[in-house]
Amino acid sequence: MGSVVTVSHITASSSAVVRASGLTKRYGDFTAVDGIDFEVTPGESFGFLGPNGAGKSTTMSMIGGVSTRSGGELSVMGLDPDKEGPRVRAHLGVVPQQDNLDEEIKVRDNLYVYGRYFGLSRSYLKPKMEELLDFAQLTDKAGERVDALSGGMKRRLTIARSLINEPKILLLDEPTTGLDPQARHILWDRLFRLKEQGTTLLVTTHFMDEAEQLCDRLIVVDAGRIMAEGSPSQLIRDYSTREVLEVRFGSAQNRAAAQTLEGLGDRIEILADRVLVYAHDGEAALEQVIARGLNPVSSLVRRSSLEDVFLRLTGRSLVD
Repeated sequence: MGSVVTVSHITASSSAVVRASGLTKRYGDFTAVDGIDFEVTPGESFGFLGPNGAGKSTTMSMIGGVSTRSGGELSVMGLDPDKEGPRVRAHLGVVPQQDNLDEEIKVRDNLYVYGRYFGLSRSYLKPKMEELLDFAQLTDKAGERVDALSGGMKRRLTIARSLINEPKILLLDEPTTGLDPQARHILWDRLFRLKEQGTTLLVTTHFMDEAEQLCDRLIVVDAGRIMAEGSPSQLIRDYSTREVLEVRFGSAQNRAAAQTLEGLGDRIEILADRVLVYAHDGEAALEQVIARGLNPVSSLVRRSSLEDVFLRLTGRSLVD
């Protein structure tokens, strides 16, 4: 793939680069972030998994020093973002939910102008821009205007731009929302390469597959509170079964069918369009469904995911 991006490493690997204790954010009577605690270690890919409105983006804004906290403690690289915002931001790369590129100038110029905001020299920026364009697979698009790029290319350019100052921590707010599956996988590959080089990643997402792909550890957030914390595999192991049987009987029949399935597997969840049977062996569970005289319209056996963890913890899906 050519050259790789050079990133700075943190020598004090035993200390957290982001630490929150009782972190709270209120807007009038509304509490967006409700007293959460977490720590992020150097080189870790740390995730905030939850639905829209859970408080994920608000937490990222406080880490980036864009939004002041209402209560609790927060430190980034040992600094208080409320008091030392500029120093904190010097260590950060930020990829916002919505791309905020300058659409009317060329791809290469977006990197150059952003680098100049940081006071970086032309002699530094010239090779750095080429390095980042190669990393983002945009070398052949360098002379084109941004508005000619696809959504996936714009997202990769936004990430490349965020790396211009060699940040120690990269904040990614819903990095693949709106992208097609191929563009998502390309972006995941770019982020995985950064992680391999030791960049600390903080990722908010409501996509369970993204959290499983990118995150070493994550917190499940709902209504501003932490519901659970751990690695994706640990959370699935603690809060779900190895497999899930999905059966559909028709919207009007699902609830009645679920009553007949009572006692099957570890537990049963009734959703609007299907019934979920949580069991160690999904195929054996399906045989039991048929043995009880039920004939589902469709059936699917799959492995448990973080979606199932969230459903177990909150009683609803990540995307309602």
